Amino acid sequence: MKAHLVLEDGTHFAGEQFGAEAEAFGELVFNTSMTGYQEILTDPSYKGQVVTMTYPLIGNYGVNDEDVESSKPWAEGFVVKELSSIASNHRSRGTLDGYMKKYGIVGIQGIDTRAVTRILRTKGAMKCVISSGDSDVKALLEKVKASPGLIGRDLVKEVACARPFDWPSQPGQKPEFTVAAVDCGMKLNILRNLNRIGCRVRVFPAAATASDIMAVKPDGLFLSNGPGDPEAVPYHIKAVRELRDKLPIFGICLGHQILGLAFGGKTYKLKFGHHGGNHPVMDLRTRKVDITSQNHGFAVDIDSIPDKQMELTHVNLYDKTVEGMGHRELPVFSVQYHPEACPGPHDAEYLFDKFAGMMRENKHA
Repeated sequence: MKAHLVLEDGTHFAGEQFGAEAEAFGELVFNTSMTGYQEILTDPSYKGQVVTMTYPLIGNYGVNDEDVESSKPWAEGFVVKELSSIASNHRSRGTLDGYMKKYGIVGIQGIDTRAVTRILRTKGAMKCVISSGDSDVKALLEKVKASPGLIGRDLVKEVACARPFDWPSQPGQKPEFTVAAVDCGMKLNILRNLNRIGCRVRVFPAAATASDIMAVKPDGLFLSNGPGDPEAVPYHIKAVRELRDKLPIFGICLGHQILGLAFGGKTYKLKFGHHGGNHPVMDLRTRKVDITSQNHGFAVDIDSIPDKQMELTHVNLYDKTVEGMGHRELPVFSVQYHPEACPGPHDAEYLFDKFAGMMRENKHA
């Protein structure tokens, strides 16, 4: 079946539908990862977005039950150059096409994804539609223009857990710490890494209050990744502001942005965001460069944080944007990228161990 991709600026691409027969709207972004499409689709941070993969062949190793980062795919749609006709891997339990059909996600293939990427890099991320039914490009364009964008829109409430729950510890493990992890769209490998460093993890919904969190007497607070505009979740910012001097805090991606806002700073939307598994980030204290996994469309303006409370610790070597910060006095730090990877390199996994060290030091202070 034919399908159409129509961008907000009127650009139109024709291709072939795969996955669900549907019509999907969202902000169009590009991801530079060569593999990991199942983890990308199931990353809740992609809620509200249509993902274009820059690597030309997608789906060649199929899908399985292990390489998921949440309960289901959250991306609104998927754009690829070529969907592999063969899924070949000893772990494969099905095809990408079948997987997307199962969860109602529409895809389009046969698209010049290099051209799409060049448009987004030049003009910035923009709204779009993938349609497998309507071929009226003018009508689709009007629908795109009328569709909601990301700025000011609370997408966290659509992906966060509804009530608190305990993430099971590993068999035989005697946890050293109790961590309160706030779910704004948390990836599962974050929870696995918190287990790895010896944490008993109590997961809270994004709407949890400071008193809800402190009731479990945590040794540390973890702030997760999530979709959309960080300024659209004032309830979460309020809770973090009340907790910022009470216990060690580690924030990732949206959690990093929430920390910046909780300390009085501002965030802003990037032109086309950072999405992929090959972003070089420098630690300014050691001059070491990690290759990182990233997925975000907003960034922290560290100069807007009053009294210079937060110190810049990491920068993106592509565009010099803020990739990490730490409080000058409190045991509080955050990074804009994804040290838990999945997909992507594991260069920055040591940051979880840093969090454990902060909690250990704070317990014995």
